[in-house]
Amino acid sequence: MNDPFNFAWPVFAGQLFILILSLFVLNRLWLRRESEHPEQKTYRLITLRILAVTGVLVLLFLQTGLKNNFGHVVTLIGILLSAATALASTTFISNFMAGIMLSKVASFRAGDFLSVGEHFGRVSEIGLLHTEIQTEDSDLTTLPNLFLVSQPCKVVRKNKTLVSATVSLGYDVPHSEVKALLIKAAKAVPLRDPFVHTCKLGDYSIEYRVAGVLENVKHLLSTRSELREQMLDTLHGAGIEIVSPAFMNTRALSAEAQVLSYAQVPIKKTDQKQAAAETIIFDKADDAESVDRMRSRLDALKNQIVTIRNRIKEAESEDQIKWLEEEIEWRETSRERLKKRIKEVEEADA
Repeated sequence: MNDPFNFAWPVFAGQLFILILSLFVLNRLWLRRESEHPEQKTYRLITLRILAVTGVLVLLFLQTGLKNNFGHVVTLIGILLSAATALASTTFISNFMAGIMLSKVASFRAGDFLSVGEHFGRVSEIGLLHTEIQTEDSDLTTLPNLFLVSQPCKVVRKNKTLVSATVSLGYDVPHSEVKALLIKAAKAVPLRDPFVHTCKLGDYSIEYRVAGVLENVKHLLSTRSELREQMLDTLHGAGIEIVSPAFMNTRALSAEAQVLSYAQVPIKKTDQKQAAAETIIFDKADDAESVDRMRSRLDALKNQIVTIRNRIKEAESEDQIKWLEEEIEWRETSRERLKKRIKEVEEADA
């Protein structure tokens, strides 16, 4: 039976194999470059998909009777693509342009604490279309880049940040005593340069805010919790109760009775215990920050190698050339080790 489309299956299979092999080789070459430039991942995926679809369509046109009406087919495909683009490209292009804007502004990097809208966490991945953060529950939240550029973003500084907590106490407690106790609690955390502000004079209580400088921001969540614990122990240890006026007015106790928890002896926590919660919660963000540092080191080594090669051209003796070549060799070795380590971390997170 004659094929109405005159379709040569063996030829088509061979051409399709060549197309797949070419895309595979192109992908492997691009992956090598991507290890140093992760921002090209989206470009790679989009380009490969476009080439694959285009290649298959071209092969079909060449092997079927459609090649005689190639112009009409192209026109039809153009109309369909235009309609699809009109429906879907607005959000896609907006997120794409927002991703380029974020990469140029570079207001945050992998591993940074980021707060935007109701979302808070550490940045675990930055792409051209979206940014991923790891929340306090260790879950991963994907935020469109368009959302990030249209909302105010708060980034915790890497070298230091303020940790604060508030407490409401009655008017019968002298504010000077409260200030001294809260500063004592902040120093026990420890926080550097602690201070206390009187935030609000309410109808039944005064609201105080104690704050201090935390230099190791990776311990942010644990330090916030420890500050509140120290405030509780310090105030109760001084005989100052922390209860609401409604609770004080409705309890069936004498005026001299106090509601205090057991005054515990403050235990100084080691840095290892203090960082345990963050290590568990932000594991992917830690890996992303580590990979980001390794890629920065890769770029630095690459620039050093280029500089040394330029010095070789100007070298006047064989001994100097040999020494410079040895400098290049150990830097190349370091680059290969870093690339291997980056690949191991990324495969572990995949």
